[in-house]
Amino acid sequence: MEISFEQLSDTIKLVTLAGRLDMMGAQSIDLKFTAGVATGVSGVVVDLSGVSFLASLGIRTLISPAKALKARGGKMVLLNPQPLVLEVLKVSGLTVILPVYTDLAEAVAALG
Repeated sequence: MEISFEQLSDTIKLVTLAGRLDMMGAQSIDLKFTAGVATGVSGVVVDLSGVSFLASLGIRTLISPAKALKARGGKMVLLNPQPLVLEVLKVSGLTVILPVYTDLAEAVAALG
């Protein structure tokens, strides 16, 4: 699993994930993802276009930092999940908590 961070503005960060967000993938990025989301920003866009598989541990990897961010008044949104990943997000109900966008500008605008 690969992870990269890009600061889009003073308050918004883009996190790009690539690979399989299964047990091994989630474990390999969990701490780095949580630390990267928790520090110095109020808005996070998570680009899932490179994620080919999403398992329950991957869902936890996404939701735990999102809840912590929300508790600080921030927000996380998801960007461009592949069709199978989007289906998992919908079935799990995660799209209610983490809105999904197909356009980076719209995702950033949704963060305020």
